Amino acid sequence: MIPTNRRGHLRTALWLAELGIPVLPLREGKLPVGNCRACAGSACGDRPHMKAAGPCQCPAPCHGWAAATTDQAVLTSMGWSRAWQQARAVAYHPGGARLTVVDLDNSEAITWARQTLPATKRVATARGEHWVYRGAMPSANRVRTGVDIKSCMSYARWYGPGSGTITALPDAVRTLAMKEEPASRTVAHPITVPTGAGGGECPHRTPAYLERGVAMAERSIADAQSAIHNTVYRVFLAVLSKHGRCGCLTESHVKRLFTVAHAKGESARHCTTAWTNARAALGL
Repeated sequence: MIPTNRRGHLRTALWLAELGIPVLPLREGKLPVGNCRACAGSACGDRPHMKAAGPCQCPAPCHGWAAATTDQAVLTSMGWSRAWQQARAVAYHPGGARLTVVDLDNSEAITWARQTLPATKRVATARGEHWVYRGAMPSANRVRTGVDIKSCMSYARWYGPGSGTITALPDAVRTLAMKEEPASRTVAHPITVPTGAGGGECPHRTPAYLERGVAMAERSIADAQSAIHNTVYRVFLAVLSKHGRCGCLTESHVKRLFTVAHAKGESARHCTTAWTNARAALGL
């Protein structure tokens, strides 16, 4: 039984879902409800999370933003009832609704937005404002002081419908994300590169063959317009299947792949998870 003071959150979620906006419950601290037992502590290898949009197929909300759904039968199912009992707020996946939220955390950020960005729907938050634009893009944190961008592979707390008329996502916001220093970001975990079974001779003979393969892999990730998680995993799998056993693949090559994945919005953790899963799938 969902307590009366939590039913409002479920009603809000069902209303948003009816509008085509994927939603999920948030517990205290604006955090997603914890993963189900089968996925707790990344026991599932985060595989259900490797998709462009949720929800995963777990019986309860899992994997943060990827749990967001518009399926009212799922939202009211037994598997989600405990989540609504814990709920302190409702969140939504902007990218799943083809929206982008510019999260302005303080008065200085709001002043900057008013001077720099085109007017759009504005929603008052606990500390500042959400400016909501029509159109999706990769999410990016700390694009400038007090400013985050929430869209694909991210969630935003629902504070209400706001005021003003929603307008098209401007290039000024897309440019902000491009300034997030993709080339200088470093991998959060050490990269272990296979050195080849038995130290056998590399069958590829020339460095040009490897360089061409890595460059093609970079382009495949960079050109992906959707299903970024799946694309990154599939590309990592392809590179490792071709070059992972002979020892010609270096840490520099792997960092290149991680860097282009970062530029598409993938976190260091998800890059590392995709790389680990690809190696495991190939028995490396």
